[in-house]
Amino acid sequence: MTSTPASVPVRKTLTALDHRIEAAVGRTIDQLWQHRDRGLLDGPHGALVDAHCDLVKAETAVTFYRVLLARLVSGEFPVDLALLAWIDRTVDQLAEAVGERDAQQAMVQAALEPIETAAPPRPPKQVSASDFAALLAVTQGAKLHEHLVTQRLAVATPSRTRISYHQLQRLEKAGLVHRDTSHPVHAGQPITLTDAGRAVLAAPRPAGPPGTTPPPFLGASTLLARTRR
Repeated sequence: MTSTPASVPVRKTLTALDHRIEAAVGRTIDQLWQHRDRGLLDGPHGALVDAHCDLVKAETAVTFYRVLLARLVSGEFPVDLALLAWIDRTVDQLAEAVGERDAQQAMVQAALEPIETAAPPRPPKQVSASDFAALLAVTQGAKLHEHLVTQRLAVATPSRTRISYHQLQRLEKAGLVHRDTSHPVHAGQPITLTDAGRAVLAAPRPAGPPGTTPPPFLGASTLLARTRR
Protein backbone atom coordinates (compact mmCIF):
# COMPACT_ATOMS: atom_id res chain seq x y z
CA MET A 1 0.00 0.00 0.00
CA THR A 2 1.21 3.48 -0.84
CA SER A 3 1.90 5.64 2.19
CA THR A 4 0.92 9.29 2.23
CA PRO A 5 3.91 11.59 2.85
CA ALA A 6 3.48 13.43 6.14
CA SER A 7 4.64 16.71 4.59
CA VAL A 8 1.54 16.96 2.40
CA PRO A 9 -1.52 18.45 4.18
CA VAL A 10 -4.23 15.81 3.69
CA ARG A 11 -7.28 18.07 4.08
CA LYS A 12 -6.05 20.44 1.36
CA THR A 13 -6.08 17.75 -1.32
CA LEU A 14 -9.02 17.98 -3.73
CA THR A 15 -10.70 15.00 -5.36
CA ALA A 16 -12.81 14.58 -8.48
CA LEU A 17 -15.88 13.85 -6.36
CA ASP A 18 -15.78 16.84 -3.99
CA HIS A 19 -18.34 18.96 -5.85
CA ARG A 20 -20.66 15.99 -6.29
CA ILE A 21 -20.50 15.19 -2.57
CA GLU A 22 -21.15 18.81 -1.55
CA ALA A 23 -24.13 19.01 -3.92
CA ALA A 24 -25.62 15.80 -2.52
CA VAL A 25 -25.30 16.65 1.17
CA GLY A 26 -25.61 20.45 1.07
CA ARG A 27 -22.43 21.01 3.09
CA THR A 28 -18.79 21.68 2.30
CA ILE A 29 -16.19 18.94 2.57
CA ASP A 30 -14.56 20.71 5.53
CA GLN A 31 -17.91 20.85 7.35
CA LEU A 32 -18.48 17.15 6.73
CA TRP A 33 -15.06 16.27 8.16
CA GLN A 34 -15.74 18.42 11.22
CA HIS A 35 -19.14 16.83 11.76
CA ARG A 36 -17.62 13.37 11.48
CA ASP A 37 -14.99 14.26 14.10
CA ARG A 38 -17.76 15.42 16.44
CA GLY A 39 -19.90 12.32 15.83
CA LEU A 40 -22.78 14.28 14.27
CA LEU A 41 -23.29 12.18 11.13
CA ASP A 42 -25.68 9.29 10.64
CA GLY A 43 -24.54 5.92 9.30
CA PRO A 44 -24.66 6.58 5.52
CA HIS A 45 -23.06 10.03 5.78
CA GLY A 46 -20.42 8.78 8.21
CA ALA A 47 -19.54 5.94 5.82
CA LEU A 48 -19.31 8.45 2.97
CA VAL A 49 -16.93 10.72 4.87
CA ASP A 50 -14.77 7.78 5.96
CA ALA A 51 -14.49 6.64 2.34
CA HIS A 52 -13.71 10.21 1.26
CA CYS A 53 -10.92 10.47 3.85
CA ASP A 54 -9.29 7.37 2.34
CA LEU A 55 -9.75 8.83 -1.13
CA VAL A 56 -8.04 12.07 -0.07
CA LYS A 57 -5.06 10.12 1.26
CA ALA A 58 -4.83 8.13 -1.97
CA GLU A 59 -5.10 11.31 -4.06
CA THR A 60 -2.36 12.91 -1.97
CA ALA A 61 -0.06 9.98 -2.73
CA VAL A 62 -0.76 10.35 -6.47
CA THR A 63 0.11 14.03 -6.29
CA PHE A 64 3.30 13.32 -4.35
CA TYR A 65 4.69 10.80 -6.84
CA ARG A 66 3.57 12.84 -9.85
CA VAL A 67 5.45 15.87 -8.54
CA LEU A 68 8.47 13.72 -7.72
CA LEU A 69 8.52 12.23 -11.23
CA ALA A 70 8.29 15.70 -12.76
CA ARG A 71 11.27 16.78 -10.67
CA LEU A 72 13.33 13.73 -11.67
CA VAL A 73 12.90 14.43 -15.40
CA SER A 74 13.28 18.21 -15.10
CA GLY A 75 17.06 18.19 -15.62
CA GLU A 76 17.84 18.97 -12.00
CA PHE A 77 19.78 15.71 -11.59
CA PRO A 78 22.58 14.27 -13.74
CA VAL A 79 21.38 11.57 -16.11
CA ASP A 80 22.94 8.26 -15.07
CA LEU A 81 21.87 4.72 -14.24
CA ALA A 82 21.00 5.67 -10.67
CA LEU A 83 18.60 8.36 -11.90
CA LEU A 84 16.98 5.96 -14.37
CA ALA A 85 16.48 3.40 -11.60
CA TRP A 86 14.96 6.12 -9.40
CA ILE A 87 12.60 7.12 -12.23
CA ASP A 88 11.56 3.48 -12.72
CA ARG A 89 10.77 3.10 -9.02
CA THR A 90 8.79 6.33 -8.99
CA VAL A 91 6.78 5.29 -12.05
CA ASP A 92 5.90 2.01 -10.32
CA GLN A 93 4.94 3.85 -7.14
CA LEU A 94 2.83 6.31 -9.12
CA ALA A 95 1.05 3.47 -10.90
CA GLU A 96 0.33 1.80 -7.56
CA ALA A 97 -0.96 5.08 -6.12
CA VAL A 98 -3.24 5.63 -9.13
CA GLY A 99 -4.65 2.13 -8.77
CA GLU A 100 -5.35 2.68 -5.09
CA ARG A 101 -6.88 6.10 -5.83
CA ASP A 102 -9.22 4.59 -8.44
CA ALA A 103 -10.29 1.85 -6.03
CA GLN A 104 -11.02 4.39 -3.28
CA GLN A 105 -12.91 6.58 -5.74
CA ALA A 106 -15.17 3.65 -6.60
CA MET A 107 -15.85 3.13 -2.88
CA VAL A 108 -16.80 6.79 -2.45
CA GLN A 109 -19.17 6.57 -5.42
CA ALA A 110 -20.78 3.46 -3.93
CA ALA A 111 -21.33 5.28 -0.63
CA LEU A 112 -22.55 8.45 -2.36
CA GLU A 113 -25.14 6.99 -4.74
CA PRO A 114 -27.69 5.99 -2.05
CA ILE A 115 -27.49 9.49 -0.57
CA GLU A 116 -28.03 11.07 -3.98
CA THR A 117 -31.09 8.93 -4.67
CA ALA A 118 -32.62 9.32 -1.19
CA ALA A 119 -35.44 11.75 -0.56
CA PRO A 120 -34.28 15.25 0.44
CA PRO A 121 -33.94 15.40 4.24
CA ARG A 122 -36.30 17.56 6.24
CA PRO A 123 -34.82 20.84 7.50
CA PRO A 124 -33.48 20.37 11.04
CA LYS A 125 -35.55 21.76 13.87
CA GLN A 126 -34.54 25.01 15.51
CA VAL A 127 -33.96 24.79 19.26
CA SER A 128 -33.15 27.21 22.05
CA ALA A 129 -29.61 27.85 23.25
CA SER A 130 -30.35 25.79 26.38
CA ASP A 131 -31.56 22.81 24.36
CA PHE A 132 -28.65 23.18 21.93
CA ALA A 133 -26.20 23.04 24.84
CA ALA A 134 -28.04 20.02 26.24
CA LEU A 135 -27.67 18.21 22.93
CA LEU A 136 -23.97 19.04 22.91
CA ALA A 137 -23.64 17.61 26.40
CA VAL A 138 -25.39 14.41 25.32
CA THR A 139 -22.74 13.87 22.63
CA GLN A 140 -20.16 13.57 25.46
CA GLY A 141 -22.25 10.98 27.30
CA ALA A 142 -25.36 11.39 29.45
CA LYS A 143 -27.44 9.19 31.76
CA LEU A 144 -30.75 9.57 33.55
CA HIS A 145 -30.43 8.58 37.21
CA GLU A 146 -32.96 8.15 40.02
CA HIS A 147 -31.88 8.99 43.54
CA LEU A 148 -32.36 5.93 45.75
CA VAL A 149 -33.70 7.96 48.70
CA THR A 150 -35.58 10.88 47.16
CA GLN A 151 -36.56 9.13 43.89
CA ARG A 152 -35.68 12.37 42.16
CA LEU A 153 -34.75 12.00 38.48
CA ALA A 154 -31.68 13.84 37.21
CA VAL A 155 -29.48 13.77 34.11
CA ALA A 156 -25.75 13.38 34.68
CA THR A 157 -23.26 14.57 32.05
CA PRO A 158 -19.43 14.72 32.06
CA SER A 159 -19.60 18.47 31.36
CA ARG A 160 -22.04 18.92 34.29
CA THR A 161 -24.46 20.73 32.02
CA ARG A 162 -27.81 21.11 33.76
CA ILE A 163 -30.47 19.07 31.98
CA SER A 164 -33.73 18.85 33.88
CA TYR A 165 -35.99 15.84 33.58
CA HIS A 166 -38.64 18.11 32.05
CA GLN A 167 -36.12 19.27 29.43
CA LEU A 168 -35.15 15.68 28.71
CA GLN A 169 -38.81 14.77 28.19
CA ARG A 170 -39.19 17.69 25.79
CA LEU A 171 -36.12 16.64 23.78
CA GLU A 172 -37.41 13.05 23.69
CA LYS A 173 -40.84 14.19 22.50
CA ALA A 174 -39.18 16.26 19.76
CA GLY A 175 -37.33 13.15 18.62
CA LEU A 176 -33.89 14.64 19.28
CA VAL A 177 -32.65 12.18 21.91
CA HIS A 178 -33.21 8.54 22.76
CA ARG A 179 -33.20 7.03 26.25
CA ASP A 180 -32.23 3.38 26.65
CA THR A 181 -34.98 2.09 28.94
CA SER A 182 -33.54 -1.41 28.96
CA HIS A 183 -31.30 -0.20 31.80
CA PRO A 184 -32.79 0.42 35.30
CA VAL A 185 -33.10 4.08 36.21
CA HIS A 186 -31.26 3.65 39.50
CA ALA A 187 -28.23 2.33 37.55
CA GLY A 188 -28.50 5.06 34.90
CA GLN A 189 -30.26 5.01 31.55
CA PRO A 190 -27.92 6.07 28.70
CA ILE A 191 -29.12 8.97 26.57
CA THR A 192 -27.99 9.34 22.96
CA LEU A 193 -28.74 11.63 20.04
CA THR A 194 -31.10 10.56 17.30
CA ASP A 195 -30.43 11.35 13.65
CA ALA A 196 -32.65 14.41 14.06
CA GLY A 197 -30.61 15.53 17.08
CA ARG A 198 -27.37 15.18 15.16
CA ALA A 199 -28.91 17.17 12.30
CA VAL A 200 -29.70 20.03 14.70
CA LEU A 201 -26.07 20.20 15.86
CA ALA A 202 -24.71 19.87 12.32
CA ALA A 203 -26.91 22.61 10.84
CA PRO A 204 -25.72 26.25 10.69
CA ARG A 205 -26.96 28.26 13.65
CA PRO A 206 -28.73 31.50 12.67
CA ALA A 207 -28.08 34.63 14.69
CA GLY A 208 -30.86 35.68 17.05
CA PRO A 209 -31.68 37.58 20.26
CA PRO A 210 -29.61 36.66 23.31
CA GLY A 211 -30.94 33.64 25.15
CA THR A 212 -32.84 32.22 22.17
CA THR A 213 -30.43 30.92 19.54
CA PRO A 214 -26.64 31.25 19.61
CA PRO A 215 -24.85 33.01 16.74
CA PRO A 216 -23.08 30.90 14.12
CA PHE A 217 -19.84 29.13 14.94
CA LEU A 218 -20.01 29.55 18.74
CA GLY A 219 -17.85 26.97 20.45
CA ALA A 220 -19.31 24.35 22.75
CA SER A 221 -17.68 25.89 25.83
CA THR A 222 -19.32 29.26 25.14
CA LEU A 223 -22.71 27.64 24.70
CA LEU A 224 -22.37 25.60 27.86
CA ALA A 225 -21.28 28.64 29.86
CA ARG A 226 -24.23 30.65 28.56
CA THR A 227 -26.77 28.11 29.82
CA ARG A 228 -25.36 28.30 33.37
CA ARG A 229 -25.93 32.03 33.73
